Amino acid sequence: MQSKSWTTIDRNALGWPSGPWDNEPDKVQWQDEATGLPCLAVRQPNSGHWCGYVGVSTEHPLHGKDFEMVDLVAHGGITYTDACQPGDDESRGICHTPDPGEPDHAWWFGFDCAHAGDWSPSSAKMEEMGYPFTRFGYGRYRTLDYVRDECANLARQLAGVHS
Repeated sequence: MQSKSWTTIDRNALGWPSGPWDNEPDKVQWQDEATGLPCLAVRQPNSGHWCGYVGVSTEHPLHGKDFEMVDLVAHGGITYTDACQPGDDESRGICHTPDPGEPDHAWWFGFDCAHAGDWSPSSAKMEEMGYPFTRFGYGRYRTLDYVRDECANLARQLAGVHS
């Protein structure tokens, strides 16, 4: 499967300075090669940090489970579970256009890259404005490649869950 990507955020209007996010899109959809599960990376539209998601079908044992009820590991922990929301904009929402073999009604497990030690375009903007506390001396921007790797790890965990 080819990945699909969208760039929809007006970074100039938000005042984001130049950084490693300059050549990244704002949403990417792909199928994990090892498991066949659908994956998404969606940039938060205000702060600019990434969130990663992996979807499972209605037949999966964890379909419909709340993130607090699952034992899965991802960056910062699992912080999101939900179905595609009606009316989700394909270019922004936590939903996908299914490819052959992918579930139409995915249940998404997600994580975010907005934890202590993470850094984002809005953090960089704050630094430029004179707020040096944003990195606490160790902040790191989590790139799209990083999120793809975390999604692959999460997809392997989900594929290994059996009823």
